[in-house]
Amino acid sequence: MAVSASPQPLDFRIPVVTYRRKARWYYGGLASTMAVCFTHPLDLLKVYLQTHDGGRLKIIPIAVKIVRTEGVAALYSGISASLLRQLTQTTARFGMYEMLKTDGTKQRPFSQKLLAASASGAFGGFVGAPADLINVRMQNDVKLPLAERRNYNHAIDGLIRVCREEGILRLWRGSSMVISRSVLLTMGQLSLYDQVKQILIKFGFPDSVTTHLLGSSVAACSSAAITAPFDVVKTRMQNTEPGKYKNIRHCIRETAKLGPLAFFKGFLPSLLRVGPQTILMFLLYEQMRLRFGVKIEVDPDAEHEAEEVPVGKNFFLVTPKNQRTSSG
Repeated sequence: MAVSASPQPLDFRIPVVTYRRKARWYYGGLASTMAVCFTHPLDLLKVYLQTHDGGRLKIIPIAVKIVRTEGVAALYSGISASLLRQLTQTTARFGMYEMLKTDGTKQRPFSQKLLAASASGAFGGFVGAPADLINVRMQNDVKLPLAERRNYNHAIDGLIRVCREEGILRLWRGSSMVISRSVLLTMGQLSLYDQVKQILIKFGFPDSVTTHLLGSSVAACSSAAITAPFDVVKTRMQNTEPGKYKNIRHCIRETAKLGPLAFFKGFLPSLLRVGPQTILMFLLYEQMRLRFGVKIEVDPDAEHEAEEVPVGKNFFLVTPKNQRTSSG
């Protein structure tokens, strides 16, 4: 008599479905635009210091003077141009960097990230140069006598008036410094942030606010330091009347006559602005990526540097290579 085979036990295990979320190309520009709403007054004070030819000024007395003479709203002079700069320059450099920084599902080596950042920064700097010019001019109006102010109504009005009164090419005056600064800023900001975040995750840190905060803090300090001299020369080239500086070399020589520290004028407000701006930008960017980014399924057995696994409703747990967990 044949013996029937014993029934196989049912497998109630839930298969691990692993995925990561990829940022959409415009998240960086959108996050930066939101962040600048909080940091614009510091950017205005930075421009005030960088265009000052006299002795040393302190940031707090300047802020108090502006508020007393012009009102609190004066601290947001040029906000429309600042928003336009983020929507053009930052969106362009962030979007291009997002496309270049990975090779399929794997991040490129740091050296290649630097190259990707430099190319992205150059592209973003060229695209954002007109908005950057108008931004500097609108902010500098606060320190000028009433008769000498340009009084652009908003960023678009500034662009139209420059084209009409000075020629369209004037919008790219000092653009080589804008592009150079954008290259250094993108290298010190985006590529370094990615690298620090990647290292932290490999050491077991979760893909959380703490990790994003640490990475963005390092990126903020480095980018503020390496872009300071370029920022000073760029601001002077964009804001002066035609003929004062023959070219960038002439501007550098004239600035050097004020002493080596002249190239770091406005560094404190620049750091105070770039720091919060960078941190807020990356925190907002990461939250948009984690919550609204494109969901990409990942093979749990494949080698990946760090992928997100959904845990509960609102949180994401990130684990190093081949250490996958899930919660039902």
